[in-house]
Amino acid sequence: MTDETPATTEPTAPAAPAEAAPKTRGLRKTRVGVVVSNKMAKTAVVEITTRVPHPKFRKIVKQSTKFYAHDEENKAQMGDLVRIMETRPLSKLKRWRLVEVLKH
Repeated sequence: MTDETPATTEPTAPAAPAEAAPKTRGLRKTRVGVVVSNKMAKTAVVEITTRVPHPKFRKIVKQSTKFYAHDEENKAQMGDLVRIMETRPLSKLKRWRLVEVLKH
């Protein structure tokens, strides 16, 4: 007989995905808006105004949306122009975080 090792019936474990390739962060949406409220702890309400054409009449109309953004250091004051970025859900309403204060 030759010196051959017998084949095992146990399947080999697949390589972990973290070892195969480094995990890259996905692109995250950013918005610029005005702080309309900062009365909650570590939260700022940011209003974003977009200009879009009306579907039927094609006139440009303004649409405003409020986002609840996480502000860890309570830097944002009412009336500030801020940049926010999309993030994982932090609470029932918070899905954004404050990146920077652009203008006081």
